[in-house]
Amino acid sequence: MNIFKAMVPDLVCASLETLPYEDLKARGINCLLLDFDNTLGPDRALAPDEYSFRCLEKIKELEFSCCLVSNAKSQRSAGIAKDLGIPCVTYARKPKPDGVKEAMALMGKEEGECAMVGDQVFTDVMAGRLAGIYTVMVEKYQSHEIWYVAIKRPFERIVRLIAGF
Repeated sequence: MNIFKAMVPDLVCASLETLPYEDLKARGINCLLLDFDNTLGPDRALAPDEYSFRCLEKIKELEFSCCLVSNAKSQRSAGIAKDLGIPCVTYARKPKPDGVKEAMALMGKEEGECAMVGDQVFTDVMAGRLAGIYTVMVEKYQSHEIWYVAIKRPFERIVRLIAGF
């Protein structure tokens, strides 16, 4: 896969609440690999918020399994996953596909059963695409984000403009 194609998600949605879950199921997807920061919760949060729990409740109600896939090196993501009652892969090294593949193995899932869901082209989307799975990009959960993510957003906008998403 060329690098530009790796930056283009299969689907773009406003949020986890607006994901077309039935369409994902129709594709054979039954497992969501979820980024946390600005996808399932606030950037750099130490615990899940009401939105996190609400989204996860809907995901479980629709009978999807899920796993948190985070680039965080610390135990922050593991603590959040524990609070949410889901498995987690920390220090996923996105955009490398290693963490995504680790999450698929942890969940006992094949490529066609999983979708990577996140808010960033250069980490979440690329990691999922390079791992060979369906990718869903959601708009960032809140405007606040750490500086090293904010600095990538203008480049992300260029990719989105060129690719038309």
